[in-house]
Order: sequence, then C-alpha cells, then structure tokens
Amino acid sequence: MTTRIADAQNFLDVNGLNSIRQDAKSGDTASKKDALEQAAKQFEAIFMQMLMKSMRKAQAVLESDSPFNSESTKFYRDMHDQQMSLELSNNGALGLSELIVRQLGGDSENFTPHNILRSDGNLDSRGSLRISEPGLLSNISTVKDSSAHQDPNKDRQTNGSIAAQAASMMQSPTFAQPKDFVSALTADAKRVQDKINVPFEVVIAQAALETGWGQKIIKTDAGESSNNLFNIKADSRWPGEKTHKETLEFEDGAMVKKREPFRVYESIGQSVDDYLNLLTKSERYQGALENSTNVEQFLHNLQSAGYATDPNYAKKIMATLRTVTSLLDK
Repeated sequence: MTTRIADAQNFLDVNGLNSIRQDAKSGDTASKKDALEQAAKQFEAIFMQMLMKSMRKAQAVLESDSPFNSESTKFYRDMHDQQMSLELSNNGALGLSELIVRQLGGDSENFTPHNILRSDGNLDSRGSLRISEPGLLSNISTVKDSSAHQDPNKDRQTNGSIAAQAASMMQSPTFAQPKDFVSALTADAKRVQDKINVPFEVVIAQAALETGWGQKIIKTDAGESSNNLFNIKADSRWPGEKTHKETLEFEDGAMVKKREPFRVYESIGQSVDDYLNLLTKSERYQGALENSTNVEQFLHNLQSAGYATDPNYAKKIMATLRTVTSLLDK
C-alpha cells in the first residue's frame, strides 16, 4: 500500500492517484487515513500549481526577448513546476493539506474550528460546553439612562436633552477609528486594573481583538449594539437580555451549525464589569490572576485555563497590545 501511494508523488503517474482511490475504499482504517493524507497533499499541490502559474504569467512580460522563450521550454518548465508542486506539498510547505485532513476527520481530536477558538470561559480546552460558574453577576453595576424632565425653563430643558444624548452615546458608542475605541474603553479598563492588577492596556487589547476595534460587536435581534466586548455567551444562569447569532460548533468530530445566545449589556461599562466578574469569581482563572502583572504569563495562563482554545490567542492579544500602546502614546 505504501509503495502504491508513493507513486502518486510523480505527477505523470496516473495509476498513483488510482491507488489512493482504492485505499480510500478499503475497510482498513490505517489505509483510509493514509489515503486521506495523500489526497489532501494532491489538493495542496493543485493549489501550489495555481500559484506558480500565476507567478509565471506575471513574469511573461519580461520573457519576450529571452532566448529561452519558446514553446518547448515552456512545456518542460510546466512539467518541472508540476513536479515541484508535488514535492513542496509532500514536505508540508503550505500546511494546507493538514487543514484538509483535520476538516475531513483525519485528526478530529486535535482540530478546533475557528468559531470556537474563543470559548468565553464556557468551553474547556477540548471544546466541550460547560456551565459557567454561579455568582458571576453579583457585582455588576447597572448603568441606567437618565431622561430629561419637562421644565418650564427652556435652558434647563435644552441642557437636560443634551445630557440624555450624552448618556445614550456612552451606553452604545460608535468607533470610527481604533483610537476612538481605546479612548472610550480606557476609564473602564482602568477599573479592572485597580481590582486585579491587570494592565488596562491588556484589557483594551483583548476587547479590540474580540470585536475588531469595536467594528464587529454582536448586534441585538433589533439591530442595536449588544455592547458585548468579550463575546460572552448567555447560558441559563444569565438573567439579563440576550441576543442570538448563528455559529459553527464542533461536536463529535463534525461541524454543526447552531444559533447561540449571547449576553446583551446596557453599556460597555457593564460588559467590562461582567468580564471582571468572570475572572474573579471563577476558580479556573485564579492561576492567571496570580501573575496578572506579568502580561505574557497572565495571557498564557488565561489561555491555558480554557478562556480560549485558540493556541495563538495570547500571541494575538500581545500583537494587538502593541497597537494599543502606540495609540496611547500619541
């Protein structure tokens, strides 16, 4: 079986591809897995060939005066490119074949789809749903909108209207640029810093990563902002308003489309408070809080504790943190 599959590494040998098909149809689990891996490499090779062909076309304008610009040269060059594509694919140059194998079930235990890399603390490191800890909402401060009362004094009435508009903007602000997001979140993030010694810049960076600098905050069913800066889901213990969004979940080795509930907050401040409670009230994050002043260690421990199953989650926050720091320095 191994010899026949090895034949598929020569692009001229069509029988090599046929051997992959035969092994895929066999009842042997090991043979099926090997066939899947080889088929994935063939797909990666095709993609590599397309890339190389595009590069050759981009270079064609420079070949008009070349002595090697002939049909026979192009013929053998294309053969060389096709074989090189197979070799590069076999060496895992792009890593695309590995993703294909995982997606098709060849490595289901170690594969986590992108949509659940952020677990909101409700998913363990293996991607299974868990009930969040009780008492997460005990200290949430609720921000209520204040409306202006009717007043015979026109100036007071105008001032009251302006105050109401300002309160509304603070509850669901809009962020035209990243610096606007940083400015709007700084005061609330500093409250987190005061409570658990996590640098406020880190809190802003994490929220920026979760929401695309405030541009991709989950909307309510009515189309308004949920103010959910950390994409925390709403389980049965959540007493407040919730909204729903379609997501893809990973269950028993397969991708399943679901409509999941997410928490809705009255303000971004309430969202930050809920995030703070999530960290302080959950035993699983105590190890992370013990190293809260060491940014890299804190983020690594937060990721290891199951806050996110993305293996690069901490690195992504660190990269975003550099942007936050530069914006604050301006």
